[in-house]
Amino acid sequence: MVVMDSHLEPWLAGLDSEDFAFIKRFILCSGSLKEMAKIYDVSYPTVRIRLDRLIAKIEVWSQAQERSRFETALRASFASGKMDSETFNQLLNVYREEQED
Repeated sequence: MVVMDSHLEPWLAGLDSEDFAFIKRFILCSGSLKEMAKIYDVSYPTVRIRLDRLIAKIEVWSQAQERSRFETALRASFASGKMDSETFNQLLNVYREEQED
């Protein structure tokens, strides 16, 4: 579920409940990825990947005003790891071609 509050910064509005839970745990662990790995019972690199994806997602939503809703959603899905790069590039290219018509 995406939090949709018109008073929120665009990057906050693009985060879902899992993202907020991760951020909360990250803050409560004082930013320790090692501690996060223990909490989630995963390896340190797995937590690092999750954090990197969250950072990428925040960057996408921070630039949302410069893009259409479709392109922002597409980029957020890719940043979240829900889409591979080939599919992302194909969809983005088709979308941009349609916008030129």
